[in-house]
Amino acid sequence: MSASPTPFPHAVARLRDARLTRSTRPFLARGGPKGDRCEGCRLRTSHCMCALRPHLPTHAGVCLVMHDAEPLKPSNTGWLIADVVQDTFAFGWSRLELDPGLQALLQDPQWQPYLVFPGEFVEPPERVIHAPETQADSGRRPLFILLDATWSEARKMFRKSPYLDKFPVLSLQPEQFSRYQLRRSKREDHFCTSEVAALCLELSQHPQDARAGQVLERYLEVYTHHYLCAKNQVPPNPHSPAHQRLQAALQPS
Repeated sequence: MSASPTPFPHAVARLRDARLTRSTRPFLARGGPKGDRCEGCRLRTSHCMCALRPHLPTHAGVCLVMHDAEPLKPSNTGWLIADVVQDTFAFGWSRLELDPGLQALLQDPQWQPYLVFPGEFVEPPERVIHAPETQADSGRRPLFILLDATWSEARKMFRKSPYLDKFPVLSLQPEQFSRYQLRRSKREDHFCTSEVAALCLELSQHPQDARAGQVLERYLEVYTHHYLCAKNQVPPNPHSPAHQRLQAALQPS
């Protein structure tokens, strides 16, 4: 594969480590594979996929605002975004205070932030857009802000984060239903975090972002394959269709 390994720990890994230092008891993942886990990919060591990790330059950036437990969950897909997208930022969400690092990022003049959320919940509706501006129009790089949480938690975060109210809301209108198999939403049109990031990258109209979005989609497929194989106690197939699609997406165009 023609991709360099991700510098580690990345933004989500650092946030997880910070979260663990505050914990008074160990986090116990429910329903996933049992056994010792790799620090790099969170899978069982027998199913490690760190050697497959791509790391791609992008024009756009991704900012993950994560609910308290999300960095600790092995099935969290924000981790996959940080694996693939070089300019990934991650911050814990708090109702009471704004992380100074997040505040500085949102004020950085190189970025044009877009809060990604379904338009049906946005007031006033004039905030809603369905595609980011092009670089020629804005002169700045798009920064996609994703609320990484369960759906009920994300709605609360959206309502109780006034520092995000001044930014346009990017409402996605994908044609396909979610294929994410690890934590199912009650609605098929709810996407996991990495799927949302991939769609945003493909909307940015920049060649680097389009490629990274496609790779991220395929990387999620490979991660899902390894995760479910570990859960079912069978070895992963390095020649599976998911692996072949990731290899094809990483080939130079």
